Amino acid sequence: MQIRPATAADDDNIWRMLEPVFRAGETYCVPRDISREAALDYWSGAPHQVYVAEENGTPLGTYFLTPNQKGGGAHVCNCGFVTATGTTGKGVARHMLRHALDTAKAAGFRAMQFNFVVATNERAIAIWESHGFGTVGRLPGAFLHPREGYVDALVMYRAL
Repeated sequence: MQIRPATAADDDNIWRMLEPVFRAGETYCVPRDISREAALDYWSGAPHQVYVAEENGTPLGTYFLTPNQKGGGAHVCNCGFVTATGTTGKGVARHMLRHALDTAKAAGFRAMQFNFVVATNERAIAIWESHGFGTVGRLPGAFLHPREGYVDALVMYRAL
């Protein structure tokens, strides 16, 4: 598996990965009917650095890396991860996370923070925890899940 910076030529593939995740409405705080243009702007807009994971030219996942805040908080980064349909359990998210941690550290970030991890996203939570992230906050009922109703969101953090 290779991970490389995304280019505008990747937009169609990135949208194919984002659309089912955003339409499901189970993990990201975006409108379920978000347009392609708005979704790509959300994912790829400045100052996001976007990457694509692929194998033999087939896209398997995408992630962005960005400062979590401006000014005094700019030394902490944030990421978003999406894997392609059919790649669950194949290590794509773990591979992208390792890449993100290395890339963030090389860029001078001192920590990584996930601001809003939906508590029902147990696979992601297990991956983040296995890479040293701890839950530093819980937001009770902060996310309206389409099937589960109001569920908690977690703030997860780790020093680099």
